[in-house]
Amino acid sequence: MYSPIDIYVHRTVLICPPQRLLESLDFVAWPPPNSRPYSLPRERPPPVSQDPAIQVQDLSKTYIVPVRQGGLGAAFKSLIHRQTRAVEAVKEINFAVAPGEIVGFLGPNGAGKTTTLKMLSGLLHPSGGQVQVLGHEPFRRQKAYLRQITLVMGNRNQLVWDIPVLDSFERNRAIYRLERAFYRDVVDELVDLLDLTALLDKPVRNLSLGERMKCEVAAALLHRPRILFLDEPTLGLDVTMQRRIRHFIAEYNRRYDAAVLLTSHYMADVEALCRRVVVIHHGQLLFDGLLEELVQRFSPHKTIAVELANGQTDLSAFGQVVESEEGRVTLRVPKDQTAQVAGRLLAELEVIDLTIEDPPVEEVIEQVFAQEKA
Repeated sequence: MYSPIDIYVHRTVLICPPQRLLESLDFVAWPPPNSRPYSLPRERPPPVSQDPAIQVQDLSKTYIVPVRQGGLGAAFKSLIHRQTRAVEAVKEINFAVAPGEIVGFLGPNGAGKTTTLKMLSGLLHPSGGQVQVLGHEPFRRQKAYLRQITLVMGNRNQLVWDIPVLDSFERNRAIYRLERAFYRDVVDELVDLLDLTALLDKPVRNLSLGERMKCEVAAALLHRPRILFLDEPTLGLDVTMQRRIRHFIAEYNRRYDAAVLLTSHYMADVEALCRRVVVIHHGQLLFDGLLEELVQRFSPHKTIAVELANGQTDLSAFGQVVESEEGRVTLRVPKDQTAQVAGRLLAELEVIDLTIEDPPVEEVIEQVFAQEKA
């Protein structure tokens, strides 16, 4: 005899009042009566093996997509003679991620980032190459593997739209077969870290984008995964909410030694969380190394910001003027001339403040893609 609530892996169908959801979940036909609930240790010990948590070798993915011209005649013609073409989304990329490492996975739109994450999480079968995540082949989607990973996508949601957040959490508890004591501890911890107390009893449809994203992240981590695939987790969020999500990811990584593969177009996310970055473009690997090395390799310039006592002055003789506003001028100069130009500025002008910096990471990334395109 099934309860008034049927639970599926991808959705919850309610045919009873919401207040009965929590008690109903205790006697549904999932998990089976004789099965043993799944539980994880509260504090994950440091990994014993030094093998990579994620190992990618010559990974490739090719899509076969239909091709036809516009118009009704072309549509009918395609029914009889269908034309296709191969699109190489990912082309023989190689990289590894160590346990506890946070790696930025960067590239423009259409570079192959999301396709790669879907292959690593088992949603897509690779066309070629080998993938090992925690010793598993992701596309086999074994339960032992799925219990150790999570995939968060900023433009997708897993929370049920019409029920309170806490009920969606309870649904995930049943899906992952988490023991109640472990589940309560994890929920309490996530509520504290993400400040979710006031949101738990609200229907998801009534949450703002930032509030919903916090709850999405919490729901994805209820089973305390060891691998986090984060695809634009701060997409569309304001600066304050982005900072909170970044702090949470860093704290989760510190507490549980989780490996994180992060894609983001917000370079503040990358600079705050990632020492190492992997850059791909048109499905090919362009760079794999420290963020500082990326700046040094692809940017032949430094920026000098100088504040003058006498206000506006033409400094074009010292370098390329990037910005000039209210007595503060930003110059771009070749790296090998930085010390010389700074010395001239201090000797020839009345300088209040002078700062030498590497160019912003956004600018460096643009240069990387521009060089590849050329």
